[in-house]
Amino acid sequence: MKINYQNAKLAQVAGFKEQFPQDDLPQIAISGKSNVGKSSLINALCQNSKLARTGKSPGKTRQVIFFNIDDKFYLVDLPGYGYAKTSQKEIEKFSELTDTYISTQTIHMVVQLIDIRHKPTLNDLNMINWLAHSGIPYLIALTKADKLKKSQINKQVELIRKKLYENLQENFNPIIISSVKKQGLDQLKSAIETVLTGE
Repeated sequence: MKINYQNAKLAQVAGFKEQFPQDDLPQIAISGKSNVGKSSLINALCQNSKLARTGKSPGKTRQVIFFNIDDKFYLVDLPGYGYAKTSQKEIEKFSELTDTYISTQTIHMVVQLIDIRHKPTLNDLNMINWLAHSGIPYLIALTKADKLKKSQINKQVELIRKKLYENLQENFNPIIISSVKKQGLDQLKSAIETVLTGE
């Protein structure tokens, strides 16, 4: 399957279940805490800096956003979690929307993002643990690698691995991502293609 990521467009912004797409296109979801770099990754994959909204302020993505990639699949930007300045009511709304999305849609894979500079949050750990038990294929991508020296990267990967729940440590094989330097993008595209083709 040859996918042209430059042939990407915003398909749907969903604030509730009824707005989720009703067609059979496969879905690849991108999950992670607020400001982890979900929108920047989508823009880098599609070579379009204006496709997904980015900003220095966390909490920009408050709906489930579907991008149609070459009419082959949806790349789905999930609401970021763990943003401290968001009100409790809004947090519950985001969480409920994400839960509804995950429980009602057929998801081919979840790309779980963690900022390589920091240890995983409790929300990160719980999400990865849930994915491991859900049966949904997933991979972990460590973002913002350009913010570290090469000598620091392996050390951080090992630190993150040790913070995972014990049952997850053995299979920890993350993709190292830099949206700025385009690092890891081809590896991620290959993983998506493998999942979509079932090979």
